[in-house]
Amino acid sequence: QVQLVESGGGLVQAGGSLRLSCAASGRTFSSYAMGWFRQAPGKEREFVAVISPAGGSTPYADSVKGRFTISRDNAKNTAYLQLNSLKPEDTAVYYCAASWSIRLGFRTADFDSWGQGTQVTVSS
Repeated sequence: QVQLVESGGGLVQAGGSLRLSCAASGRTFSSYAMGWFRQAPGKEREFVAVISPAGGSTPYADSVKGRFTISRDNAKNTAYLQLNSLKPEDTAVYYCAASWSIRLGFRTADFDSWGQGTQVTVSS
């Protein structure tokens, strides 16, 4: 099992930036994919981005493509999500997740361990 802890959320004005971090422990970090999801009030949890174990593949949701960047530092057992050009509709709780699958997934069911989430609020 893997323990995941997110940090870096907060309140930011539209157009601003934040950097989320996800610290992992309990299993060899470089052996699994890492994903970010978000959930706004009253909505289902939705896919944001995923990164392969070595970092070579990084698919994004269309809604964040060109604004968000996912990355990872396997030496630090940490994944990141850089959020730029933020919009009020980006307001949500952001979750990181780990996936043991050899294929990159985009559904919540494709991921095996989840963090507790960090709140991102974008004011207009």
